[in-house]
Amino acid sequence: MPTIVSPQLQEATQSLIDNLLASEAFIRYQNAHSHFEADNEACTLLEQLTQLQARLRQKQAKGPVNQAEIDSLRLLQQRVQRNSVIIDYSQSQQGAINFLREINGEISELVGVNFATFANHATC
Repeated sequence: MPTIVSPQLQEATQSLIDNLLASEAFIRYQNAHSHFEADNEACTLLEQLTQLQARLRQKQAKGPVNQAEIDSLRLLQQRVQRNSVIIDYSQSQQGAINFLREINGEISELVGVNFATFANHATC
């Protein structure tokens, strides 16, 4: 059943969304995300790292992982950590998260309750 909200609350919510999307942190994140998505090498590196980590976790659950596999993982991690597109994407993502935490703190202070926790419980 949809929740009916007042026009004032809808307007305030839309204003918050618009301001968040227009913020420096979110614009930087959106740009970095676009650059990341357009960079095949960066996407491939991150995908390879994700897959290798998953395979090694599964293997480790069944028994030991050998040194060659660990070395392979470390080498791939180093390549990811040196990729400027991935670095920028990661930093911009962290910046957006930090900005949202600041906004949550300010809203929480105004309403007197942890806004993010309250908002999370209000959804279906």
